[in-house]
Amino acid sequence: MNEMIDCLKKEASEWPGARVAYRESWDCDYFQVAQKGFCLLGKNKANQRVMTVKGRPEINEQLKEQYAFIVPGYYSNKTHWISVILEESDLSVTELIHLLQTSYQLVFEQLPKKTQAAILDLA
Repeated sequence: MNEMIDCLKKEASEWPGARVAYRESWDCDYFQVAQKGFCLLGKNKANQRVMTVKGRPEINEQLKEQYAFIVPGYYSNKTHWISVILEESDLSVTELIHLLQTSYQLVFEQLPKKTQAAILDLA
């Protein structure tokens, strides 16, 4: 589990403008671009590790119907965010990275064009 989480954090850290930092007040790893969150890696009330990411509402619905371990976003907007219960998940690291990348892209696209350009100029 820790190896997979380290892989997700390392992968995301390499994307333009992305940062991953532990948020003590939330007891989770917080993934952000331009101070806008695109993923939370922490534990739910049942003490299960969850990865909460943003997605397109129609895709989120399909994923929730297809996989019992994908649930509405934990402590987030239930339409736009989903949580993957990692202990129960049979998704590969590649599939988890794809969900993470989609979330990053959706958040990045909502940033002001000036901010997007500044991030890409630094990359």
